[in-house]
Amino acid sequence: MYNHRLHQQINNTLKSEGIDIAEADNLFYTRFIANAPAIASLAKEIYGQQNGYENFLSQLVSIITKAHINRSESLKQRDFEKEQQDHWFLSNGITGMSLYVDRFCGNLQNLVDKLDYFKTLGVNFLHLMPVFESPEGESDGGYAVSDFRKVDDRFGKLEDLKNLQQKMQQENMYLMVDIVLNHTSHHHEWAKKAKEGSNKYQDYFYTYPDRVVPDEFEKSMPEIFPESAPGNFTFIPEMNKWVMTVFHRYQWDLNYTNPGVFLEMIDTIFFYANLGVDILRIDAPAFIWKKTGTSCQNLPEAHTLLRLIKQCVHVAAPGMALLGEAIVAPKEIMKYFGTGLYSARECDVAYNATHMALQWDALATGDTRVMLAAQHEILQKPYGTTWINYTRCHDDIGLGYEDYMIQHAGYNPFEHRKFLKEYYSGEYPGTAACGALFSVNPKTNDARISGSLASLCGLEKAIEKNDSIAVDISIRKILLMQAHTFFLGGVPMIFYGDEAGYTNDYSYLQDAGKSYDNRWMHRPVIDWNKNKRIETAGTIENKIFAGTQKLISIRNKIAAFADHKNITWLTPHNIHVAGYLRTDEDQKIYCLFNFSNQPAFITWYIFKEHGPAATKLYDHWQEKEYTIGNDYDYLIIEPYDFCILEELK
Repeated sequence: MYNHRLHQQINNTLKSEGIDIAEADNLFYTRFIANAPAIASLAKEIYGQQNGYENFLSQLVSIITKAHINRSESLKQRDFEKEQQDHWFLSNGITGMSLYVDRFCGNLQNLVDKLDYFKTLGVNFLHLMPVFESPEGESDGGYAVSDFRKVDDRFGKLEDLKNLQQKMQQENMYLMVDIVLNHTSHHHEWAKKAKEGSNKYQDYFYTYPDRVVPDEFEKSMPEIFPESAPGNFTFIPEMNKWVMTVFHRYQWDLNYTNPGVFLEMIDTIFFYANLGVDILRIDAPAFIWKKTGTSCQNLPEAHTLLRLIKQCVHVAAPGMALLGEAIVAPKEIMKYFGTGLYSARECDVAYNATHMALQWDALATGDTRVMLAAQHEILQKPYGTTWINYTRCHDDIGLGYEDYMIQHAGYNPFEHRKFLKEYYSGEYPGTAACGALFSVNPKTNDARISGSLASLCGLEKAIEKNDSIAVDISIRKILLMQAHTFFLGGVPMIFYGDEAGYTNDYSYLQDAGKSYDNRWMHRPVIDWNKNKRIETAGTIENKIFAGTQKLISIRNKIAAFADHKNITWLTPHNIHVAGYLRTDEDQKIYCLFNFSNQPAFITWYIFKEHGPAATKLYDHWQEKEYTIGNDYDYLIIEPYDFCILEELK
C-alpha cells in the first residue's frame, strides 16, 4: 500500500544527501520507493510497539541511503549486470570452494597468488571462512568476532581483502564471506563496555541479574554443544550478571529486541556489501530471536528480521545475495527462502544440508530409498532461490532428517542412525570409513560425524594398508559423491583439500585452542608439495583433481544444470541407484548414480518414462555412446560409478 508520509521521508533524506533521483541514482530511487512499504511494514512488525519507532525508521532510511552513496561505481555496474541475468546465482557456470585462508595458503596476499589454481580446477567462487578479528584460542573457527570491520592480523589487513576482491572481480570470480548476526566475542567493544557497566551495551545482549529468567529459558532451550559448552548462560563476574551464551561461553548472544542492535548490524551488512561481497553468508540465522517457552530457534520474528534485511539490501546493494546458514529439517529450511508474500524474498541461498547427509546415508547403506523419501520436501524450494550443494564443509555431518524418511526404506530410525554413526566413526565391523563422533549428547545419544571426504570414503585406511584396489574404490566413492552434488541443481561448493584427496589432519590435537573440537580433523593445513602431485598422472591427487575438474567442465557446458526448478527424480527401478532428470527446453540429461559395491542393472525403460525417447544417449562422464535397448534389457552401472547421459537427437 502506498505510504505518502514514508515517500516524503525518503525524498527528504535523499535530497539532503544530494541523491539525483532523476538521473544517476534513478534505479536506486525506484528500488527504494518500490520496497519502502515492505521495509516499513516489517520494521513495524518487529519494533513498532517500542518508543522511538519513528526515529528508528528514520535512521534505517539514512543507513540505506548512505550505503548507496558509499557503493563504488564498479559495484553499481556489477549490480546492473547481475540484475540483467535474472538471478545470477542460478547459473550452471558457478562452482565454489570454501576454505580457511590461513590453513589454505597462510594469508590473503598469498591467496591472490592462488587464483590460477582455482581457474585450473574450474572454481570461480570462493567462500572465505571468517577472516575478521577473533581472539586466538576463543575464536570458534572465527565465529566469535571481536571486530566486524577489522581483518584479523593472521590473515592480513582490510586492504588485502579489498585487493583480493578486486583481482577476483577482474577474473569474473565471486566472493562470499560470513557475517555472524547471532553473537559477538566477549572481547568485542560492545561486550567490553557492558562489562564496564554501560547499561546501553548491556542491553545489546541478554543480561540478567539472577537466574530467574535464564532458568525459564533453559526449560525449553536445547544445548548446542553439550560436551564442550553445556547450558545457555554464563555468569560474568565483572558485571555480576548472567549473559546468554548459546554456543560457547565466550560468544555473547545479541539482543535483537533492541532496535539499536539491528541498526548496528544492518550498517555492518552494508559495510560488507560495499567491500564487493557477492554472497553474504548469514551464520546461524535460526537463533537470532529469543523467547521464553520456546526452543529459541526458527521463531517467526527471526524470519521477519531476515526479510527486513533482504529488502534493505535489495535497495542499496541489489547484486549481493543472502545465504541463510540454517542447518535444520527440510520443512524449516524452506521457510528461510520466504513464505507467503515474501516467497523468494528472504534468503536467496541456503545449504542443502539434508541432501548432503542423505548422500552419506546412501553411501553407507548402498540403499537410496531414504534419500528419495526426502525429495518431495526439498523440491518445495521456490523459483529464484538456490542451494549450496556440498558433500563436506567445515562443519560436522548431522543426521537430522526425519524419522519417516528412514521408515520409508523399512529401517528403524534409532537403529539406522546408530549404524551410520558406527559406520563413519570406524566402529562398525568391516567399514572403510575413518571419522569420529562429534558433540555426543549422553542424554539422548545424539551425535554428529566429523571426518574429511576422503577419509570417510575409505582413502585413509586404504593408504595405510597400501591397498591399491581399496584406493581405487575410495576414489570412485569420492567422485560419485561429488558428481551427485554437482549436477543436482544449485551452486556446488567444494571444501578445500577435497579436490586433492586430503585425509584427516590430526595436527589439531597438538593445539590447545582446537584439540577439544574434532571438526578440525577435516580442516587440513594444505601442503603445497602434495598439491603439486595433481600434475603427475596416476597419483591419487591427480586422479581426484582431474576427475573433479572434469565434473566442473561438464556442468559448465550444459545449460540444463542451471537451477531453474528443472529437476525430476526418476522412478527407483533399483534401490541402489539414485537418478534424476535435468531439462532445458528440448535438452534432457539423465544422471544415474550407483551407491552400491556391486554392479547395478537399470532397465532401458527408465529413459522412456518422460516423453518421447531418443534412440541414443551420450555419457559425458565415460565419453561413450549408448543405444537405448528393449525394456527387458539393462544398462549396467559399475560399483560406485555414475552416468551423465544426454539424449541425442
